[in-house]
Amino acid sequence: MSKNKKYSSLEELRIDIDKLDFKLVDLISDRTHLIREASTFKNSIEEVKADDRIEFIMQRVRRRAIELGISPNMLSDLFTIMINEMVESEIAEFRNTKTF
Repeated sequence: MSKNKKYSSLEELRIDIDKLDFKLVDLISDRTHLIREASTFKNSIEEVKADDRIEFIMQRVRRRAIELGISPNMLSDLFTIMINEMVESEIAEFRNTKTF
């Protein structure tokens, strides 16, 4: 699965795409579990939301996309969806573990 690999068929290429899809899901799962763990270090919903951190992540992701020659808008959209869902999950986790 390297950028320089030459494929002999569409089926062979799709096998590598499928492998990457599974890796992406695994990575998103890992990130989700880390986000849940992060809620244990936070003391308020505002800390959970962490707007400054989100802005930092989005800028870093856009720069990396540009470096790799892929659409920064696509990655921004993907990360926005992912982060929004994870923040909601982290807020729920925070509420389950903290007492107000």
